[in-house]
Amino acid sequence: MTLSSDPPAPLDWKFSQVFGERAPGDDLQDVDMISAIEFDKSGDFLAIGDRGGRCIIFERKDGKHTLNQHHSRHELEQMDFTSTQHPEFQFKTEFQGHEPEFDYLKSVEIEEKINKVRWCATSSGSQFMLSTNDKTIKLWKVKECKVKKVKEMNAHPFACLDNMLLAERSFVSREDKPAVANGYRQEWMEKIAKNASPSQDMHSKVADMEDTAHTRCRKVYAHAHDFNINSISNNSDCETFLSADDLRINLWNLEISDQCFNILDMKPPNMEDLTEVITTAEFHPIHCNLLAYSSSRGFIRLVDMRQSALCDHSARILQDGDSHGLKSFFTEIIASISDMKFSRDGRHILSRDYMNLKLWDTHMDSSPVAIYKIHEHLRPKLSELYNNDRIFDRFGCCFSGDGLHFATGSYSNLVRIFSGGDGSEEGATIEASKTPNRKPLLRTAPRARRSSLSNLARGFYRHGHENSSSGSSESSYDLSSRLLHLAWHPETNLIASAAGNSLFMYYS
Repeated sequence: MTLSSDPPAPLDWKFSQVFGERAPGDDLQDVDMISAIEFDKSGDFLAIGDRGGRCIIFERKDGKHTLNQHHSRHELEQMDFTSTQHPEFQFKTEFQGHEPEFDYLKSVEIEEKINKVRWCATSSGSQFMLSTNDKTIKLWKVKECKVKKVKEMNAHPFACLDNMLLAERSFVSREDKPAVANGYRQEWMEKIAKNASPSQDMHSKVADMEDTAHTRCRKVYAHAHDFNINSISNNSDCETFLSADDLRINLWNLEISDQCFNILDMKPPNMEDLTEVITTAEFHPIHCNLLAYSSSRGFIRLVDMRQSALCDHSARILQDGDSHGLKSFFTEIIASISDMKFSRDGRHILSRDYMNLKLWDTHMDSSPVAIYKIHEHLRPKLSELYNNDRIFDRFGCCFSGDGLHFATGSYSNLVRIFSGGDGSEEGATIEASKTPNRKPLLRTAPRARRSSLSNLARGFYRHGHENSSSGSSESSYDLSSRLLHLAWHPETNLIASAAGNSLFMYYS
């Protein structure tokens, strides 16, 4: 990625797709809220996790994987393989990744909420994916199951449906459970029964519908973190991955689930001496010996694992040298980095704190290359945001595939998109709706129910400021609608963003 003084032309964003859109008046259930999202490296698959512990996988309709399937002549004629339209996705499978647990030793309930999902590189036809809640990491295998094509088939539609059921039961290993638990298969079959006609197309459709995906948990990595896991990251060696909590980073081998190596431990002998916690950690995309982790003080530390088995004191620190100004109680809170991403070539790092989106050059320690102001208009209301816990919201960020554009979320379900430059430009703002360029509504900020920051990190900021006065309740962006999670397609300009339980996609 090469950043020039002249930023690239801004992109024109349009609505593409939405999954899980709520009807007006429908209540949003907490377990349905999306809590993690990521594309795989090819861009053919998209995985999301929610607060109910479920993983949902979507696949690209026009991807190589899909094009290899059988189609009727009529369907092939309708497809334009030479077109360069934006990618579109379809539902692939859904499974329960994590269940609520109880730690009897510490008398603590462990939520099923999925904190992160990460795709693993694989050379086989199957897909592998890591998911984690607060304490347990799991490796999942998503395998394609294809039923052999029947040579002769009764053209009667209801006989065809019987054949499909028999074929499915014959080739599904676990007959006691349905292949797809959410009813998509049954809905599709009912549609065929309603519209079927004795034609050659029926034979092709029946053969197509037998392509299904089955998931199986291959490994469980547990009992290695005393505090809640906030990050997992795959290494470029395709053999190891890291997991991080507030004070510790562990290195795992994908094939060994009962042993890990602690490569960083920030826990002091006396917890009263604790000054910062780890907020996120990420492996370098190319060099398997390099990783970066961020802290609640706004620092990014680059670590070379070749220098020391324990990486506590061998890190190179990236910090904003221009931030030494007038300090207040909120200074460290808003400096805490909530998300961090490497560019594809590993030269630049994108970080997000509460107020700003910052672009860093890994060769420059003293200051970021550019600072994009996201919530500067909320600075007069920091006291009010502290009292209703909104100041602890953890917004994500992402790079485009070419590294020239960056995106992050904001309140009122807004996506902020920037294109290079020095941070002085406004960038593009789109709303997570079918009309993305609609002007956001202004509402009074309600009181929040819970914070997204870990209890350990919040302990720093709660001490000594319990009686803070609340600011005025002037109108502001809708603070109850937060766009915390988003991902950029690795090959084209398409953004997937999570607004509540809905997944919105936009292309340019």
